[in-house]
Amino acid sequence: MRVESDGMLSVAAVLAESALRRPDHPAVVHEGRELRYGELWERARRHAAVLRAAGTRPGDRVALLLTDTPHFPAVYFGVLALGAVVVPVHPLLRAGQIAHVLRDSGARTLVCSAAMLPQALTAVRDATAEPGPPVAVFTLDDAPSAAAEGPGPGRPAAGPHGTPPEPACERTGERTDGVPRIDLLAARAEPVEGYLPRAPGDVAVILYTSGTTGRPKGAALTHLNIVMNLMTTARSPFDMGPGDRLLGCLPLSHTFGQLCGMGVCFLAGATLVLMSRFEARRAVELMAAHDCTVFMGVPTMYLALLEAVAADPGGPRPRLDRAYSGGSALPVKVLEEVQEVFGCTVYEGYGLTETSPVVAYNQKAWPTRPGTVGRPVWGVEVGIARPDVEGRIELLPGAAVGEVVVRGHNVMAGYHGRPDATAEVLVDGWFRTGDLGRVDADGCLTIVDRKKDLVVRGGYNVYPREVEEVLVHHPAVARVAVIGVPDRVHGEEVCAVVVPGPGRVADAALAAEITAWARERIAAHQYPRRVEFLPELPLGISGKVLKRELAARFGS
Repeated sequence: MRVESDGMLSVAAVLAESALRRPDHPAVVHEGRELRYGELWERARRHAAVLRAAGTRPGDRVALLLTDTPHFPAVYFGVLALGAVVVPVHPLLRAGQIAHVLRDSGARTLVCSAAMLPQALTAVRDATAEPGPPVAVFTLDDAPSAAAEGPGPGRPAAGPHGTPPEPACERTGERTDGVPRIDLLAARAEPVEGYLPRAPGDVAVILYTSGTTGRPKGAALTHLNIVMNLMTTARSPFDMGPGDRLLGCLPLSHTFGQLCGMGVCFLAGATLVLMSRFEARRAVELMAAHDCTVFMGVPTMYLALLEAVAADPGGPRPRLDRAYSGGSALPVKVLEEVQEVFGCTVYEGYGLTETSPVVAYNQKAWPTRPGTVGRPVWGVEVGIARPDVEGRIELLPGAAVGEVVVRGHNVMAGYHGRPDATAEVLVDGWFRTGDLGRVDADGCLTIVDRKKDLVVRGGYNVYPREVEEVLVHHPAVARVAVIGVPDRVHGEEVCAVVVPGPGRVADAALAAEITAWARERIAAHQYPRRVEFLPELPLGISGKVLKRELAARFGS
């Protein structure tokens, strides 16, 4: 990717450069239709023209409440082409949560799916109840049967297996419920000429944290943050090239799917096989049908893939070249099963919304170390600090367990509009992650647990992940999460919340069996004296287990 001679750059160049080099190469495959790089970049520039005509200027925040279809990258890169700031909003959020993002970010424009328009309008009313600038709303039809945009270059080509494109939508007007349709307006618009270069420190995207430990905060990521992380990780660990085909099943509104998935894929000129919503059996079929070479997912997706394959022994079997896991800890047992079933190496890594996102990964250059998240990526430094020291960073020597701290090109500019919250996590040039970990003699990072998830039983530290790694090997345990619950004698007690495997009855006998089994395999202060059962574990929008909900349910 070229960087302007005056030091300016833009995340929009990620798509623009691939469109220049490979205009006829498929960028996105969705619902049997292909969208080539040249077509996608033109579509983005048409959307930029509509937004510019509506008053969007450099630095303005534009919120995106969209599902995972080709409309997402078209609007996303259209916003960036104008030098404006993208504020992705997860489609599963409710009106009150959407209103919080709009208020907190100061978004002046919202582009939303037609299916979510009612709650979007409610959110806009709530967000503008207080004095402030009005929020302009655009909508578009991103349902699976939605039409392609416009004639000629904007229309998708036939699919890779000869599937004809869907016909253009019937245009009965340019509004839905009185709200202008940006997709129809863009089809008629004259595309902007190119993208507006930005200063490296200008904010490109504001990504809201999942809020698993409190009200979501907006991590302000600069053009330099994102461009450097994409360029670094496209080379290693993701090793992405033009011939790769990535199954895009992670939400594009989330940092993993948006930057590691879409961003790295487009930078490399590869093809994104996009799913509107992850469904394990369909994912297996798509990977086989489209000869996908790469899969990226969170641990719950890997578990679902294994279950789907086991339920359909005679079904399709994709043979991937490699797979990447992130978001939360992937049990070693699951990693090994995925490698056996899909015939590829699984690389586990670590990152956060605030770090653009990748910090460390197992990489091809070194032997993989299951149970670790590998080494820091190029230009990023990881340290282990005392977790109980506020206001300064005190690094720990050797392989001691402490709080993981990060510094490098990937660390956010700060939390948007939250100087106090920013000052709490950006200390002495380091970002305090809130995760506990250790670095071994080879430089590999192991994430032990979240600092807030640590269980202190009778003065001894218990790291839930270590207990979960043992319990997942019990034949009756399909999934498990370990939490701390209040205890009069020990302060906290170890509690395992278990999803039983098929055919197992969740009763007192099984709880006693699991406790006895764990007691033989881990230290006396670690094994769970309490075992609870649920049919499913509660998950956040990024696929992480919501331990605060488990603590609220079982901790009283």
